[in-house]
Amino acid sequence: MTSASLSGIRSEAYCDTCNIDFAVSFDQTVELTFRPNPAIRLVEAREYCVGGPQMTPHIVAQQLIVPGEQRQLTLSLEAGRYRLRILELPGGQSIQVAADGQASARLLARTSGWPSEELRLATKPSLLLENKTKTEQLFILERVAWSDRSATAAEVTALQVFRDLFSHEALRPGEQISVGSLTVLFTDLRGSTELYREIGDAPAFGRVMSHFDVLRSAIAEEEGALVKTIGDAVMAVFRRPAAALRTVLKVQRALACPPHGVRPLLLKVGIHTGPCIAVTLNERLDYFGGTVNVASRLESLSTGADVVLSTAVRADPEVAEMLADAKNSLAADRFELPLRGFDEERFELWRVTTKR
Repeated sequence: MTSASLSGIRSEAYCDTCNIDFAVSFDQTVELTFRPNPAIRLVEAREYCVGGPQMTPHIVAQQLIVPGEQRQLTLSLEAGRYRLRILELPGGQSIQVAADGQASARLLARTSGWPSEELRLATKPSLLLENKTKTEQLFILERVAWSDRSATAAEVTALQVFRDLFSHEALRPGEQISVGSLTVLFTDLRGSTELYREIGDAPAFGRVMSHFDVLRSAIAEEEGALVKTIGDAVMAVFRRPAAALRTVLKVQRALACPPHGVRPLLLKVGIHTGPCIAVTLNERLDYFGGTVNVASRLESLSTGADVVLSTAVRADPEVAEMLADAKNSLAADRFELPLRGFDEERFELWRVTTKR
C-alpha cells in the first residue's frame, strides 16, 4: 500500500501479497521514501514485499502445528525487529529482540487476533508456540531487517526539518494513528505577565518571540520538532528522552544568561515519555494521548530553575547516565504528587536542578 501524502494513510490496511490485515503504526508499518525530482533523475518506483520468495533468508523459523498442540523452540536471534505471523490469520505479533529482553514467551495462534503491544525478547529466547485454532497452522517467524534501516514515519515526522519543509503534510481529518513511544516536552515562561507590564507590550513580545527562536534552534539541533506554541508555551517531541533533557538545559542556560542589559528569563519545563497517537489539528500534524496530558501537567510543577521529569524519563538509560555524570553537575530529587485530571493516582516525579 502506497500513498503520495500522509493524508492518504489509514489506520487499518491490508497487504495482498502477505494476505494479512494490520493496524497502521507510524513506528512499525509506515516507511517514508524520498525521491529526487524527475527533472534531475528519473527513479522507477516499484512495490516489493519482504516476504517474497526471493527474500526467504529473512525467515528464521517455520513450524507447522496441529490444533491444540504446543511446541517449544529455543532460538538464537540477532538484535532487531521480527514478526510472528500465520498465513491463514490476519495481522501478526511484532517482536523487538534486544539483550535486555525477556528470556521466554508464550505465543498463541487464535482467531481473535494478535496483541497490539510489541513483545521484547532476549537474543536467545525460549518460545512456546501454541495453536488455539481448529485447523492446522503454519507459524512463521521472520526478520524484518528493513525496519532497522528505514526512515519510519514516527522518526521523520518528529524532525523539525520535516515539519518545516513539509508543513502541508497532515493526516486525513478524523484519522488517529499510533506513533509508538515519543518524548513530549512542554515549556512556559515564568513571569511573562509581569514582563509585559514592566517593559511594555512591544519589547516584551519581542523577547517572547526571541525565546521561541532559541527553543526552535535547540530542538532542531537535538533532532526534535516544535509541534506548536500556545501563548508563551511550547510543545515539542523527540524520539529519545535524553535529547529533550539536553535541549531544555541548554535553553534554560541561554535564557538565564542573556547579553548585558537584557532581562533574564526563567523557563518552566516538564518532560514525559510514552505512547502517543498522531492526529490532524488546525491543518497541522499534532499528538494526543495520556503521555501528552501528563507532560503538560508536569510543566506547571516547574519553578523555571529546574526540569520536572516523569519516572519513565528518569529511568531511560541515557538520562540516567547524564544525571550520574559528575561533569554535568546535575541533581535529581524524587517527589510524589497527584496531577490535575489524575486525582486518584500519585505520580513519582523527579526535579532536576543544576548544582551550584
